[in-house]
Amino acid sequence: MAKNSVKQIEKDEKKILRELSANANKSINEIAKNCGFSRQKVWRIIKNLEKNNTIWGYVAVVNEEKQDTKEFILLVTRTNKPIQEKTINQIVSREFAKNAKKIGIRFLYSAYTNGKYDWVIFFTAKDIKEAKSFVELFNRTYEGQINEIALIENMFTAVKCGFTNPEIEGLREYFKV
Repeated sequence: MAKNSVKQIEKDEKKILRELSANANKSINEIAKNCGFSRQKVWRIIKNLEKNNTIWGYVAVVNEEKQDTKEFILLVTRTNKPIQEKTINQIVSREFAKNAKKIGIRFLYSAYTNGKYDWVIFFTAKDIKEAKSFVELFNRTYEGQINEIALIENMFTAVKCGFTNPEIEGLREYFKV
């Protein structure tokens, strides 16, 4: 197989993505060593992956409790009414997320889904009161488009972004009889 074939490039990219997914804080030298590549090759591939939006960004996996915030999940089912262009523009522009940030909400994950729920949002808030204020803002913003909403408080995160919680033993407290 030619050194620069499309298949080989994809294979090399996947190796690097696995390394970054395991720990995005690794140095280029560490990634190069683990993949058997030169430092320059790793740097070039990472820059290309960022440029073509395969890599969207880098995050730290944070313990929300130590930040005095809690994680919540919002499950949304929309009505059967067609979505208006104005609403689609609001969603795509992330206008709602910007307004939610003003009341202390931080989005962790937001996805349009297939199944019982049409949209799933993982977010942080100071407490349940702030989370419920967020739900009210959501209802007002998308009035007439929402059929059902479920707000769930995350009690304990066992795995986040592929990392096992270093305080996983704390999960035992939730199963004591």
